[in-house]
Amino acid sequence: MELFSKLYDEQENVKVRFVGFTTEHTRYDFGIVYTNMFFGKPLVVCMQTGRSTLLDPRDLEDLDHLQTVFRIPDRQQAADLADFFAETLPPIPFTTQYE
Repeated sequence: MELFSKLYDEQENVKVRFVGFTTEHTRYDFGIVYTNMFFGKPLVVCMQTGRSTLLDPRDLEDLDHLQTVFRIPDRQQAADLADFFAETLPPIPFTTQYE
């Protein structure tokens, strides 16, 4: 008896960008994985904490999400991070992944 059903097992060569920067209040180090998976949203990984999320430009409007995912204590810091990602993340069209 098989204990699980495989949903997907994909392999692709991806572009990864590593970027570190500081704001007035803190330092950030991120890895950004550009992939065709996950509706084309880049996977953003905080290299300091290992916390990650999928982000596209529309997600940056939700500062509460950024604060929660990356455990940012201050709304202004979340706004600074959103500004950075707004310049960094490419505009991506919505793609249908699960057809």
